[in-house]
Amino acid sequence: MRAEAETLDAMTETMSCRGPDDRGTWTEGPAALGHRRLAIIDLPGGRQPMTAETPDGTVALVYSGEAYNFTELRRELTDRGHRFSTDSDTEVVLRGYLEWGEALPERLNGMYAFAVWDGRHDKLVMIRDRMGIKPFYYYPTPDGVLFGSEPKAILANPLAPARVRLDGLRELFTFVKTPGHAIWDGMREVEPGTVVTVDRSGPRRRVYWQLETRPHTDDRDTSIATVRSLLEDIVRRQ
Repeated sequence: MRAEAETLDAMTETMSCRGPDDRGTWTEGPAALGHRRLAIIDLPGGRQPMTAETPDGTVALVYSGEAYNFTELRRELTDRGHRFSTDSDTEVVLRGYLEWGEALPERLNGMYAFAVWDGRHDKLVMIRDRMGIKPFYYYPTPDGVLFGSEPKAILANPLAPARVRLDGLRELFTFVKTPGHAIWDGMREVEPGTVVTVDRSGPRRRVYWQLETRPHTDDRDTSIATVRSLLEDIVRRQ
């Protein structure tokens, strides 16, 4: 167990440049989570990994990013009976998962990459934002999966050999990237707009959002008004 704790610490420490404000680790049964935090909302209350106890098991979250509509979601969750102990958007994401499960990202407006260990069902759920603003990688192993915001977090674990994939190296030199792949052999990327779930049967993926093309039928004035409304909403939320 000491060696496993040291490995988790080493993996977590590789992310110190992304999260200089705080660090935390959590382990229970087959799950181990580590987090480095860049605090933006509720500095003292948003510590991670964040957990919620349920009658059927613990649900634990590590989360990177920001949910721009967390205030609206918090109100909706409060109306549904959830009680909050912090002002952080992290707790809104955690409570949102308890309420909506893997359908949560369809309600989120923001940039995010997060993983939930659902002890009620012994499964790991990894979710990335629609446009892939936040990076997210994972490495399947015979007994589970390693994951992190950057490949170096995964490579800090001896189960993941630092072996370059030749096609990945070609992509690196030509600035062309195959979605879902990394330059490291065996490593994969949680693609934008995708949920990857890992349980005893292995990983499976579901696309929850993708950009659709359709004919543009609005006139000039309507198009201008629509773009202006979208831009104003983006600026207001951020």
